[in-house]
Amino acid sequence: MKCNIIASTAYALSITAALPQDAENSVTESKTLPTSIITGKAENLLGEAPSASRGQSDREELLKRPYLRRGELLEVIPGMVVTQHAGGGKANQYFVRGYNLDHGVDFGLFVDGMPANYRAHGHGQGYADMNFLIPEFIEQLDYTKGPFYAELGDLTTAGSAQFSLVNSLPRDFAKLEIGQDNYWRGVFGNTIVAGNGLLTFGGEYNYYDGPWELEQNAQRGNGIIRWSQGDDKQWLNATFMAYAADWNSSDQIPKRAVDAGVIDRLGYVDPTNGGESQRYSLSMNMGNRLSDSFWHANAYAGYYDLDLFSNFTYALEAPANGDQFRQSDNRIFFGGDISNTLEDRQLFGANTAYTIGFQTHNDYIWDLELAHTSERKDISSVRKDDVFTGNYALYATAATQWNSWFRTEMGLRGELFYFDVESDLAENSGDDFDGILVPKLNMIFGPWDQTEYYINLGGGFHSNDARGVTINVDPSTGLPADSVDPLVRTWGSEVGVRSQWLENWTSTLAVWWLYNDSELLYVGDAGNVEAGPATQRYGIELATYWRPNDWFTFDTEVSLAEGRYEDSSDTGGPWIENQVPLVVSSGFTIGNDIGWFGALRGRYFSERPLTADKSVEARASFQVNARAGYRAEQWELALDVLNVLDRNDNDIEYFYESQLPGEASSSEDIHFHPAEPITVRANFTWWW
Repeated sequence: MKCNIIASTAYALSITAALPQDAENSVTESKTLPTSIITGKAENLLGEAPSASRGQSDREELLKRPYLRRGELLEVIPGMVVTQHAGGGKANQYFVRGYNLDHGVDFGLFVDGMPANYRAHGHGQGYADMNFLIPEFIEQLDYTKGPFYAELGDLTTAGSAQFSLVNSLPRDFAKLEIGQDNYWRGVFGNTIVAGNGLLTFGGEYNYYDGPWELEQNAQRGNGIIRWSQGDDKQWLNATFMAYAADWNSSDQIPKRAVDAGVIDRLGYVDPTNGGESQRYSLSMNMGNRLSDSFWHANAYAGYYDLDLFSNFTYALEAPANGDQFRQSDNRIFFGGDISNTLEDRQLFGANTAYTIGFQTHNDYIWDLELAHTSERKDISSVRKDDVFTGNYALYATAATQWNSWFRTEMGLRGELFYFDVESDLAENSGDDFDGILVPKLNMIFGPWDQTEYYINLGGGFHSNDARGVTINVDPSTGLPADSVDPLVRTWGSEVGVRSQWLENWTSTLAVWWLYNDSELLYVGDAGNVEAGPATQRYGIELATYWRPNDWFTFDTEVSLAEGRYEDSSDTGGPWIENQVPLVVSSGFTIGNDIGWFGALRGRYFSERPLTADKSVEARASFQVNARAGYRAEQWELALDVLNVLDRNDNDIEYFYESQLPGEASSSEDIHFHPAEPITVRANFTWWW
């Protein structure tokens, strides 16, 4: 059973230790003892992990890391880079394993089993906004790389991050943070006895103008209520989460304007860009462990909306009014997962655990619209759609211990998708079914001398935007448009090593390869669909984690990746744009439960091609963040210094054509969003 803890059961198993039979005793204990028994990425996973690139991080490790934005919590995943190209409340930009994931396509985010990626999203397929999470309420993060796990389906080829939330807080708390550029954040949390269970609840408010010449006026409110009861044999929890935000955005700016002194590096072109969003969800998890089997189920439903105003080309298409556009998304999402694991069974005489499960995820989206705007006022609608996307999956795995040094995980996943589009242009309306079958095989050898070896093979896929499945006419030009395949097949392989050659020292090495049959994307900025050629990516990841005692941890992670188009006849070259060839992350934390503590982290990502012929490249980035503070029995005071070296790096760079107001002609140019300069934030926490 241990080797099945990934994916759909990982979040369930990680929370059970905090669910006692006596709720009142649990509240008392939770005020003095941490609920997590995990020691982060230095944890010995020999005999448990099915690959070298599978890992986990706990609450303590996550909260000790100094970070600028909460999306950077994902940088605990080796080789992961999280940036931002528009500021404010927009979803982050994600990079991992040679992918520019945009806002989430091909990397799955889950919260207690509830998907956080949005399909057929107004701004891009797989859009994943983490702003609804409150970091202090995260218990654990389990992560995977590659399409090797039958419990994971759509949008997970590059990997996944699965957050588990706390059932009870170690101690009730209130925190106040203040910082430069009008940064304010307040958050609180409590756990109380409620009936035969525990009720954990809290809230957050955050305001930030940022260092930009255009003040962000970004404000966000979050709330969470969670009820849980049970023990490690039988448990139930239900969680309500709420989030609302609005912001102004400076977006990316053209390099030529900064070089000429027309605008400042922290300046803007269109002062009316920005957006507003809200999300509400109700989810449930339950589990029941019998003598030789384990049942798990989860269900969720929620509402989400977004109005996003952007202007990337300024006055290229519409010199009189400008090129600003609005992308709107209103949806209800619902789904669930039920699985049963039969333990201590036999396969050709070898001990085997069989798991079979069913998953479904459904989105009903209305007023999914792209419109031309000026100063956030509508000028004309490009297209408007009502969309339904639903998928229904069966998956099965067999985890077999063949002998003392060899075990396997064999899996198979079958998916059925339904797409239905009602468009304001009748020619683009329609529906379609599609299905796919993907096999998985993980082979684990050892351990020998505290070292385990892995061979991982698997198929995966990602769905394309439903509007691309039924499109016949380009809504921008009125010309015929080619539809795209609903599902895109991917393949992956990995060879890896995990070693505990020293006590409390974990080292992993993974050599990987990924193939995408076609990189298909709905171009939300234009309202049509483009089908890219097939791609291959390959690379190496090396990670080392050392935790010699309770007061010191150190880690170093190096990721090398390359990517190529299979057919470069239409791309202008073989190089995949914005693939990051080298990512290095390293840092340490020091300190006990009482007394002085600190952390220092650095993250480097290298130059990368902005054009397929590699004639234009983005600059490298090196960011260093630091934290220092003092912790007493009931309070903590800490100071974060972000971008300690005050480097003029860029969070993101693109190369495309644009035209500024007043320019006589358009220009192809680098467009970038600068990293924030050095900033200082202080926070005070009170526990009771």
